[in-house]
Amino acid sequence: MFGRKVVGFFGSFLAAACLLTASEKVFPDPAVDVPPASGEQIAVFAGGCFWGIEGVYEKVKGVKKAVAGYSGGEKSTAHYEMVSEGNTGHAESVEVTFDPAQITYGQLLKIFFSVAHDPTEKDRQGPDWGTQYRSVIFYANDDQKKAAEAYIQQLQEAGVYSHRIVTQVVPLKAFYAAEAHHQHFMQNNPTYPYIVYNDLPKVNALKKYYPELCKR
Repeated sequence: MFGRKVVGFFGSFLAAACLLTASEKVFPDPAVDVPPASGEQIAVFAGGCFWGIEGVYEKVKGVKKAVAGYSGGEKSTAHYEMVSEGNTGHAESVEVTFDPAQITYGQLLKIFFSVAHDPTEKDRQGPDWGTQYRSVIFYANDDQKKAAEAYIQQLQEAGVYSHRIVTQVVPLKAFYAAEAHHQHFMQNNPTYPYIVYNDLPKVNALKKYYPELCKR
């Protein structure tokens, strides 16, 4: 049912351990952010299984909605079983609707790079492998593009990660919501082994390192 998601305890344990180690690094605030805007805004991120990315952003203040889905490929192939083959061009993605008066795009970027995933893993994330699990920022406008590229450069220059960041920054052409059973998966399945070993540590890291950015 879940394609190439590997739920082996050992691989999952190592992924969680690496995540916590990365979270203990000091991540600077973005030097370049998106100018303030009125009304709700959209951000789309991809970094491994969409369950974890969605689950993290659902806990962030100012986030009105987080939707698991697919981006990077065609509408005709935006189906889980096809995306899982790794040759559709899609990445498992999450569309984040947020209020810029409560949370900035730059703060969403900081969460993405520090606790939501490991941006140095190419075409994989933890126990999952394939291009559908690649690290991508799908920017909706030029301001998002500038902020994302500037933050990647800022993190590289600061030496936050010992390996090169491989996150792609590409234009958002379309986002397609995933099947219903993938939505709010972490909320609905908190004891599912994959969630326990891979994704709950991300939420715990968010609460530990950025309590001011968490919903009450």
